[in-house]
Amino acid sequence: MRFWAGPGVLVVDELGYLPLPGEAASHLFQVVSRRYESGSIILTTNRGIAEWGEIFEDTTVAAAVLDRLLHHCTVVSIEGESYRMRGHRERLGQLREAVAGGGEFR
Repeated sequence: MRFWAGPGVLVVDELGYLPLPGEAASHLFQVVSRRYESGSIILTTNRGIAEWGEIFEDTTVAAAVLDRLLHHCTVVSIEGESYRMRGHRERLGQLREAVAGGGEFR
């Protein structure tokens, strides 16, 4: 637990990409509780708050984690397409232009 409590900022990326089984959800709750009011957490997810019960497979644990996270947080909601998809579309457009125009693809 000291490892997770140590950094000044803990980054949890893509929470909810995969569900957290009971034991993993419990461990994340312990980390959040340990850092509560003593260390910053940056958390990214593409899931809405209403869906957190599904992520944690337990609405009680989800509510407890959210209670601690939301108490002093700033929520930044980003709308729009993924930067990965934007880059893919740009490269695909370049390829199509090169093929159609007989040009060179870079």
